[in-house]
Amino acid sequence: MKRRFEWCLIAGVLLSNSSGAGSALQVTVDPALAGTNIDLTRYALGQGGLSDQPMFDPHIDNLRQLHPQTIRIFVQEFFNLYPEHGHYHWTALDKVIETIEATGAKPLLCLCFKPARLFPKIDQRLVHPADYAEWEELISQLVRHCNQERRFGIEYWEVANEPDIGEDGGCPYLFSPADYLTYYDHTVEAIRRADPAAKVGGPALAGYNSDIGSALIEHCGKGSAPLDFFSWHIYQSDPEYFRKSIREIKERLAKFSRLKAAETIIDEWNMSLDEPGLDPGFQPSFVLETTRCFLEEGLIRSAYYHIRDAFVDERQFAKFMSPKGAAFVARWWNDTPQYDGLYDNQGQVRPVYDIFKLLSLLKGQELRVEGLSKNIHALAVKNESTIEIVFWNFPTDGKSNEQEIELHYRSKKTAHYRLCRLEPLKAYNRLEIEKQSDSGKDGENPLRFKLGQYQVRWVTITP
Repeated sequence: MKRRFEWCLIAGVLLSNSSGAGSALQVTVDPALAGTNIDLTRYALGQGGLSDQPMFDPHIDNLRQLHPQTIRIFVQEFFNLYPEHGHYHWTALDKVIETIEATGAKPLLCLCFKPARLFPKIDQRLVHPADYAEWEELISQLVRHCNQERRFGIEYWEVANEPDIGEDGGCPYLFSPADYLTYYDHTVEAIRRADPAAKVGGPALAGYNSDIGSALIEHCGKGSAPLDFFSWHIYQSDPEYFRKSIREIKERLAKFSRLKAAETIIDEWNMSLDEPGLDPGFQPSFVLETTRCFLEEGLIRSAYYHIRDAFVDERQFAKFMSPKGAAFVARWWNDTPQYDGLYDNQGQVRPVYDIFKLLSLLKGQELRVEGLSKNIHALAVKNESTIEIVFWNFPTDGKSNEQEIELHYRSKKTAHYRLCRLEPLKAYNRLEIEKQSDSGKDGENPLRFKLGQYQVRWVTITP
């Protein structure tokens, strides 16, 4: 009986070990099967319209390491661009644009200012200037100053910000569809008059199903007004919602031959701000999963909202917004816990910064990673002789078990693995080297690691 028990115990252990080995996800990457070139730096950054000061001056060198192609900013009334009839003031705005260019990015300018000289009454529903000819001259002067006098080379000009919700979106306009079309026509005409090569668009919707967006697409699709890009915003913790919005907007644009080439831009996005995911690993893995949706659906550009959280001066906003609107902005940014920025209010870096650093490395020929599951995802590129792969565990049903992974590198030659993990709770050295090893030929000696819920791993493979 004793010997029989021992054999049963040994068999049980062997069976248990065999079952554990069999549960590992067998993942392969073949450098010979390289696809098209990708560059994820087009999924870049934005900064909230909270101050007339450059809010991320201390972080210029760090932002340069992310290689953002664009940084979206608000051309808000606090820049005081038009203090008197026929007189212009560019100094404050120039300083912010110079800060953006110092990061290596190009500005995407969102026009959402209301000079008192043309809008003498503070009212979000007052959306038309007292004199459209004077408004057009102001816009043309702004474009000429930026692209001719200062040679900033600004390509993207966006007409209004969240016109469907007005002051609740931090800007002084609340449009009806008909009013927005009138305002849009005058504004883009003035932009193109000053710079025929400028890309114009909007409407930077708070909700992508807004009637304003539908009206703009039909107006530009059937008429002569240009629409080089269509933009909208999403704050939602389900990446598939982003995918859904891209598909639907593309379908609407494709109905009109004039708009088939229009770019799609989600130029404010993040997880839900009302019900944020507070697990330290959620936001980093959410950014990766959402960016995967962007890439797969062919989104042209995006601007993560935003670079740095900042407090606001209620008195500054009260100069161009109602008391209720200015109080709302101040309460939201000054009193409500914020989770938006790569940096918090005190300038401390969040782990999302490291995710954008990893995304900046995914530039080259895209590689297919085979053997992934519904929760385990990856993005991989071959850049010259180096392969970069980012893995993450983002559950589709809200929860996921830890998953063991075996990564097989298919090649006739051996290579060197470097495995790093993201530790989101650490204040420094958040990207830690976890393991280094050599591969065998034809996928032998795979790289083994475990990936828990919301965890991120970065693998570099070099000859």
